[in-house]
Amino acid sequence: MQRTLAAATAASALPLGLEIYFEHFRGSFGDKWMWTPVALSPLLSAAGLAGVRSERAARTWLPALGALYCADGLVGVVTHVRGVARKPGGFNEPLFNVVMGPPLLAPGSLALVGGMGIAAAVLGRER
Repeated sequence: MQRTLAAATAASALPLGLEIYFEHFRGSFGDKWMWTPVALSPLLSAAGLAGVRSERAARTWLPALGALYCADGLVGVVTHVRGVARKPGGFNEPLFNVVMGPPLLAPGSLALVGGMGIAAAVLGRER
């Protein structure tokens, strides 16, 4: 199961990072922290590929970068909630601000992909 989850992590991180790049580009990268998921995605993808090839990489690099990616996703959820709250009307105008503001649960996908990397380290290697 370790190789499968490492491959799934590698296959998920790169397209997710590209999609985040396009969405944050639309936001003009107004905050320097918007670059973190874009920068971490290729690193996690490389760690996932290394985890497919090497059990040592799957037990060291993959969970470390997966935890960092997961934490970045959780910070992103908080940042996006703050972004909606800062818009005029905040959460008192939910029909407009939740739709037009930053997507509230989108950064959670980083936490899920990072969690796959952590799970790959915990599970046993296929033979």
